[in-house]
Amino acid sequence: MATAYHNLSDYDFNSVPSAENMRFGIVVSEWNSNITGPLLEGAVNTLKKHGAKDENILVQTVPGSFELTFGSAQMAKSGKVDAVIAIGCVVRGDTPHFDYVCAGTTQGIAQLNASGDIPIVYGLITTNTMQQAEDRAGGILGNKGDEGAITAIKMVDFKHKLNDF
Repeated sequence: MATAYHNLSDYDFNSVPSAENMRFGIVVSEWNSNITGPLLEGAVNTLKKHGAKDENILVQTVPGSFELTFGSAQMAKSGKVDAVIAIGCVVRGDTPHFDYVCAGTTQGIAQLNASGDIPIVYGLITTNTMQQAEDRAGGILGNKGDEGAITAIKMVDFKHKLNDF
C-alpha cells in the first residue's frame, strides 16, 4: 500500500515482540542527513520503546545510499547483530543518477536478504522531491525509521521462532 494511505509511524504496539534480547545494527547514509538523521532517531527510539538496550544498538555511517549494501553486508558478517536496518534517502534530480542509485541499492539489499542469514531491512526513501522525503522522516506521513525498527524486531522474532521449531 502506498505511504500516502498509511502513516509510517502508526502500528499496534502490542503486536510487536519484545526487543529486550535482540541486537540491531543500523547503517545510515550521511547524504541527505537532514532526512537520514530523523530516520535514524525514529528507528533508535522505536527500538528502545520495545525494549532494546543502548548497548545492543550499533550505528555506523556510510557516505551515500549506494554504500548501504556494502555497509549492511559488513555489519551482517560481523556476527554482532541479529538484524540490520539500512537507512538512506535519494531525491530525484535532473540526471539518471537517481535511477542507478535506487536500482543498485534496492537490488543489493534484496540480494543480501535472499542469500544472508540475518534480515536486512530496507529503509531507503526514494522520492521525487525533498518535501516528500521530509513528509516520510517525521512529517505528515510519519517516520520510515519507526517502520524499519518494527520490521527489524518482527523479522528477528520470525527467525527465532523458526530456530525454536
